[in-house]
Formats: sequence, C-alpha cells, structure tokens
Amino acid sequence: MLQKSNWIQLFIQYLQMEKNCSIHTVRNYEGDLLHFTHFMEKLGVVCYTDVLSDHVKKYLTELFEKKYARKTVSRKISTLRSFYSFHQREERVKDNVFTFIHLPKSEHKLPNFLYEEEMNHLFEGLSGHRPIDQRDRALLELLYATGMRVSECSQLLIEHIDFSIGTVYLMGKGQKERYVPIGSYALDSIYTYIHNGRAQLFKKTKDSNQHLFLNYRGGRLSERSIRTIMQKRMDQTALQKKLRPHDIRHSFATHLLNNGADLRVVQELLGHEHLSTTQIYTHVTKERLRDVYKQHHPRA
Repeated sequence: MLQKSNWIQLFIQYLQMEKNCSIHTVRNYEGDLLHFTHFMEKLGVVCYTDVLSDHVKKYLTELFEKKYARKTVSRKISTLRSFYSFHQREERVKDNVFTFIHLPKSEHKLPNFLYEEEMNHLFEGLSGHRPIDQRDRALLELLYATGMRVSECSQLLIEHIDFSIGTVYLMGKGQKERYVPIGSYALDSIYTYIHNGRAQLFKKTKDSNQHLFLNYRGGRLSERSIRTIMQKRMDQTALQKKLRPHDIRHSFATHLLNNGADLRVVQELLGHEHLSTTQIYTHVTKERLRDVYKQHHPRA
C-alpha cells in the first residue's frame, strides 16, 4: 500500500492552512490524489517516491481510454504536480515526475448566460407572496445583482447586508474578503423578505439562526438547496435553454461588460484572482456583438 494516509493528509493540511483553499477545492484535490493512488497500487507501486515517468504515462493512457474530459485530465495532472511540488519542497521526494507533463489544451467553451430580456422573464415568474416566494425572489435578485457564487450566498448572515450604503460583505475563495454593491431592486426584495417571509420561516426553529436565507424548517439554506431551488425556478420558465444557477453569475458579468463596465472592475466584483479568468466574458460580448451584427446589418 502507498503511504497515502500520511502524504495526502500532509498535503491537505498545507492546502487548508497555507493556501486557504475552500472545502470544495480540497475535496477535489483529495479525490484526484486517491484516484491516482489506487491506480499506482494496481501497478504494484508501493511508495510515491517509486513513481516513474512510465507509470505516469500509463496513468494518462488510462484517463484517455476512460474518456475523461480534457478539463478533468488537466485538473488531475495539475493536482499531482502540486502534490509532488509540495513534497519536493519538504524534501520527501527528489524529483517532481509531473514537471514536464504537458497539460492537454482546454476546450474553449463560452459560459452560458441569459440575455437581459430573459432575466426579466425569469423575474416575472417570481411574483408570489408566500415566504418561500419572497425568499426565492430575494435570492435571485441578490445573485444577479452581485454575481456572487452560490457557495458565498449560502454563508451570508443578515449583518452582511448593509442597507445604508447598499453593499454586501462576501467571503470568497481562499478566504478572500470583498464588498460588492447591491442594486435597489435586490435591496427592496431582501428587505421585504427579511421583515416578512424570513420572519415567518424563522418561527419554525428554536435556533438563533442569523443566516440570511432559510429553508422551510427555519434552518440555514445549504448550497445544494440553493442550487436546487434556482434550478427549479429556471425550469418553470418557458426559456428554451438548459441553465444552471452559476449561469446567473455569468449573466451578471456579461451584462456589465455589454454596458461598458471596465474589465478590472468586473474582476473585483467577481472576486477573480487573475484577470485572465474574467477575460472569458469579453469573448461572450464579442459573440453577442457578432450575433447582433448578423441579425441587423442589411449586408451581413
């Protein structure tokens, strides 16, 4: 057996303590490492220091034969490169066998988003007055107004909303803090929800729960529940698109850039560490311009 429990655990601690990685990132790293470890064990490799380039080639062959997506293969190799780099730094291994492994080129897929009229159509479907209707309306308004991640939304407390200046405090990936403005539509919906719908949901629990979004039992609305609710609301519309809650974040960024927002400002609002991550949305706006041109220019 490979010394997986010790080496992987040390790397996980490094990700959590030094890199401040989110629980989801840590989980992905751990899953990738266990997958690699199990494959090495099948090859008879008994120690991470015994892994050779031939073993790595066999692992890559296995991934492609099992038809893993190129993005998934890239992530796994990146994980293993970081894993060996860490243990190389700690002088447990001499060489990083993944240093010269070339990652497959990523597929350049543009993010899905809704046009502004489609977002309006989605909001029109949230006009009920029940507590959960008010919650879902506030939820959608806030996601679209700020572009926050669903994971950030699930952790929000009431005190994180500042109605006086119209901002929300967010804790993003890697424990990075940021303040994002909230528009008037979202503020109005949140205010109504807090003083009406949320107050009614809160009566169903004995806990002193200060999270902004509650489930029907009065407990914190989990990340999974938010995704389920948003997916259900999207499915209820007549939009002929397959959408995910994260597409609201894509829509937020796309609409800002379409209306002339500076790319670096959008980067700050989204909480992206690198500008290159935000630049994908410039390709979306170019596609939008091309579509408009083809539809309306007489000699397109």
